[in-house]
Amino acid sequence: MQSSAPSAKSVLWIAIIAAAATSSLAMGIRQTYGLLLLPLSVEHQIAPWAFGLAVALHNLVWGLAQPASGSMADKYGSGRVMAFGGVFYLIGCGLPALFPSNLTVLIGIGLFSGLGVACAGTGLALAAVGRLAPAAKRGEYIGITSAGGSLGQAAMVPLVFGAIGWIGSTGAMAMLAIIALLIIPIARNIEWRPAPRIGAPALGLRGLPGLAKRALADRDFALLTGGFFACGFQLAFLTTHLPSHIALCGLPTTLGMTALMMIGLFNIPGSWFCGWLSSRIKPETGLGWIYLVRTTAIAIFAYATPTEWGTIIFAATMGFVWLGTVPLTSAAIARRFGVADLGALYGVCFFSHQIGGFLGAGAGALLIGTTGNYAAFWPVMVVVGIGATVLNWMTKAPGQRMAAA
Repeated sequence: MQSSAPSAKSVLWIAIIAAAATSSLAMGIRQTYGLLLLPLSVEHQIAPWAFGLAVALHNLVWGLAQPASGSMADKYGSGRVMAFGGVFYLIGCGLPALFPSNLTVLIGIGLFSGLGVACAGTGLALAAVGRLAPAAKRGEYIGITSAGGSLGQAAMVPLVFGAIGWIGSTGAMAMLAIIALLIIPIARNIEWRPAPRIGAPALGLRGLPGLAKRALADRDFALLTGGFFACGFQLAFLTTHLPSHIALCGLPTTLGMTALMMIGLFNIPGSWFCGWLSSRIKPETGLGWIYLVRTTAIAIFAYATPTEWGTIIFAATMGFVWLGTVPLTSAAIARRFGVADLGALYGVCFFSHQIGGFLGAGAGALLIGTTGNYAAFWPVMVVVGIGATVLNWMTKAPGQRMAAA
């Protein structure tokens, strides 16, 4: 009599599909925040500085919570923690939808949606897939999951843009709160009960401080973490302020929506390609090239005459390398430390990313409030990107370091 238990391969593919769907929802919701800045200001007198600060706080809370949520997922299963992310997102989007004010935007988007994406976003989804996947195919499967997760970023932007015109900005946020509830049932298919692991078990939340200290003492992990700062710095600024910058340049307001949608669409093949690449070259080398391509595109976009086609080409280029850093960073950590504590270690590295996100979104909000434009920010984006390229190209593979020692 044959067993009815699903095979390891079917469990893996179910987890990949569910992880892609969950991260699509979690990452897609936050991708739309830039569309809400101006409508909330016009319809409900939400100050642009308050909204920008809320998104900056969102990035900081995400970074602070990611190591803890990752370590809990390593020990108890990613699915359980991701389900809590759906609840946090429900509160985060629902609170300012019901009671729109500067304070509720700060609490909802800044605090609760930050916790939501820390629990339900790509970090935990990719860690779960990384544990289930065979080592030889790990980078490729992580890339497939990341690419699938980009679908939500492409689909959610036009959906919210249309909802703003139909039911207003708070109605659109209420819609996002309801959509976030879908995360809860989907998360049951992603490592709900982690399988027994060969070798050292996951350390969990109690072992997180010691794990973080040991990891950051590793020269190359520290370089990788430093480079990840630039990723958050550049992307948080663009996600939050690109639609406003486009409007200030005198271009059609719909172009902001189109640019964010193009980023999501081109992120799908880009994430898959970067995951595929991580199994074939040193991940840190690929990361260096991503930061260089991004920074070159930013420099050209900032100093060229703004046009509709130029904006679309910029968005497509940025989209192709938008989340390509995630599978490459996950692969670099797994090669160096294994997969037992991959969620926690990714969270430690990701905290640097979110400090960058906090500063990128927050400084942009401060700048637009004081000067009325973003002109002074673009040179900083270029310098930070060049620095990240150098840091990643300075790293050595684990085998190279051991040979040198």
